[in-house]
Amino acid sequence: MHHDISTRPPLAAREPATRARRRTGRTAFACVTLLTLTALLSGCGDDGGHAASVKAAGDQSSAATSSSDSMDSMSGMNMGDPNATPAYDIPGDTVVKGAFKLLDTRPVGMDDVKGTAWLAQGGKGTTVTVKLTGLKPGASYMAHLHAKHCSVDNGGGHFQFEKGGSTMPPNEVHLAFTADKMGMGMTTVSNDRKTGTGAVALVIHPSAELDNRIACADFDF
Repeated sequence: MHHDISTRPPLAAREPATRARRRTGRTAFACVTLLTLTALLSGCGDDGGHAASVKAAGDQSSAATSSSDSMDSMSGMNMGDPNATPAYDIPGDTVVKGAFKLLDTRPVGMDDVKGTAWLAQGGKGTTVTVKLTGLKPGASYMAHLHAKHCSVDNGGGHFQFEKGGSTMPPNEVHLAFTADKMGMGMTTVSNDRKTGTGAVALVIHPSAELDNRIACADFDF
């Protein structure tokens, strides 16, 4: 008579081992998922854009992480007031102005941008006014005083009262504004220090595309 003698452990002994294997499988899956998410988030974190304040390539816009981060970091700073007295109307100030010239770095659709920049200096410091047409209606824009003329690296880097200092106002002069429904934009900003002849140009670009300088205006001192 043949007896089938099984070497398998009783069911009660097998169940803990089965549960252990299941737990091990779940743990491994969770680890793989976590590693995958970490890799994706790390990739997003490297997707920088001047960001920053606004440091664009060669534009020294301070935060190159993204233009929105730049704008957020500038909240509360003096970035312009469209209702302020424009530079050309300040009594007793010495005023220089320049017409905007289109730059090769301008985004598509910016071929009709025209305008003027004014820089006034007097007893209360420096006042800058910018007025442009041909902009995209409802879009936001940034402008900065630059230390080089438009023919040199499209204005080069930002003008700074203290070179190598903060890339934010008041050490730099920044203007932020939004074009109206007709594509016109105008604003004025003041600084209690005089730029002298150190700020020789003003450059404008879209807030969302800080690397793409639209136009530059030279000041004729």
